[in-house]
Amino acid sequence: MTETAPTTRDVVHELLARIGAGDPERIAGMYADGCDWRLDWPEEEHGRAATPWIRHRRTRADAEAHYREIGRHHRPEEAATEVERILVDGEHAVVLGEIRQTAEPTGRPYRARFALHLTVEGGLITRHHVYEDSLAVARAFAP
Repeated sequence: MTETAPTTRDVVHELLARIGAGDPERIAGMYADGCDWRLDWPEEEHGRAATPWIRHRRTRADAEAHYREIGRHHRPEEAATEVERILVDGEHAVVLGEIRQTAEPTGRPYRARFALHLTVEGGLITRHHVYEDSLAVARAFAP
């Protein structure tokens, strides 16, 4: 019996389910090593102490670290994500929605609209580009 590769939409739905479950190791298993991971955020602000998860990534281990860092800097019991639309065109997918988080160090809640552009090849994510309301995030973490 021949197994068929999961579709782009299948992979995106599985990724979102794993993110919702909050297990960084299982989430990272969705990514290819050599993933093109970018965040639309001013380069000079990447990796700052208040927002260490905001930086470019390349490996599966980097993906796992990203989700661990987000978890450490937010209050998971006060987090929610609303996915409004998933658009798929071949190996590309765009997820549109809004995140609601609370910054752990300041206690400030924030809402940020986002677009996540994913590329899926061979059942793994090879591109992860995030476009979000960086000002809302920065204000929530500002001292």
